[in-house]
Amino acid sequence: MISNDIVTDQNAARDADLNADYDALGARLSRSGTDIETLTEKAMRFAVAVPSWGTGTGGTRFARFPGAGEPATIFDKLDDCGVINQLTRATPTVSLHIPWDKADPDDLLAKAEQLGLGFDAMNSNTFSDTGDAHSYKFGSLSHVSEETRAQAVEHNLECIEIGRRIGSKALTVWIGDGSNFPGQTHMGRQFERYLASMKQIYAGLPEDWRLFSEHKIYEPAFYSTVVQDWGTSLLTAQELGDKAMCLVDLGHHAPNVNIEMIVSRLIHAGKLGGFHFNDSKYGDDDLDSGTIEPYRLFLVWNELVDAEPRGLNLSHMIDQSHNVTDPIESLMISAMEIQRAYVQASLVDREALTGYQQQNDALMASATLRAAFRTDVEPILQMARVRAGGAIDPVATYRAAAYRAAVAAKRPEVLGGGGGIV
Repeated sequence: MISNDIVTDQNAARDADLNADYDALGARLSRSGTDIETLTEKAMRFAVAVPSWGTGTGGTRFARFPGAGEPATIFDKLDDCGVINQLTRATPTVSLHIPWDKADPDDLLAKAEQLGLGFDAMNSNTFSDTGDAHSYKFGSLSHVSEETRAQAVEHNLECIEIGRRIGSKALTVWIGDGSNFPGQTHMGRQFERYLASMKQIYAGLPEDWRLFSEHKIYEPAFYSTVVQDWGTSLLTAQELGDKAMCLVDLGHHAPNVNIEMIVSRLIHAGKLGGFHFNDSKYGDDDLDSGTIEPYRLFLVWNELVDAEPRGLNLSHMIDQSHNVTDPIESLMISAMEIQRAYVQASLVDREALTGYQQQNDALMASATLRAAFRTDVEPILQMARVRAGGAIDPVATYRAAAYRAAVAAKRPEVLGGGGGIV
């Protein structure tokens, strides 16, 4: 963790500017009847989970170039996650991936408690081989082999048991099953095998847990994917039962897909369970949130804020791969950008927007959204962090603390080589 003295010193250098900017924004918002304190309190309540694997350097299918001070164990990863939350005060939980993060649950709990962290949804891995008896090269939960499917089901049940012991309340299931050649598999029977396997996992859920079905249009199966879109994910959740929900990864869509409309449809169906936040230019690029399409991120949050009165229970998590940046810095930036979009969406004049929609006034309806999006809410985010004990400028404070250099001196160097996301 970073010394609180460093955080205090860094904040002191920026405190006067923050107070001036906050007062100016508050005065501006008050002219339209908006209370800045209400928005600051909303920002302070905001939370998004950090993926444990996101603290390591990612890679492409071709190569991976590890950075200095990469986490060697799950406990190193938790240290990094603790720093992210210490500075942003927006990431109080960590999402684990098994078997990458497998450790004694008591030790995981003790470490998390030391860092002031909790655990979000568990993530299973049946998309790569990790030394089990049966290979997932040709599928896992939908494999033609009953033994392979049973192994994949058992792995997910193990994830549930580990999660139960550390306080998690959900399991996210993403599989890479599909096909690369026409005729390689019978797509109907393959999907039926997947559903049968998912029903076995669902039966093992504790009463207060949820199961998230995550879709992906392609990769690693490029011709057909078993759970390729939100419709298949919704069909799966509806067939499994009330505890099954859909998870939307912002990068798992074809270019130009209207993701905010998908969000609206899943809300209508009562099956929106949560998000994996990231950004993309072409496909599943796993870029920092808000890097390419910040307005789309805002429009997604516009749908969520609009549905807040319905009492949505959503799980929010960042899901990124960091190839050329410091993972800690990227995760902090993403957490702040996601929080920014939430606060901006909370600024939308919903009464005015509804009126314009009823009048079919497309221009003014769109202008109402743009007015909220164009509002610089940075002082609100900064004030929320300061009041919670975080940093006015997390990245600058992180660099001033030289945390990366400190852990690089203690953690073993990781050699580059093959591809992969961790």
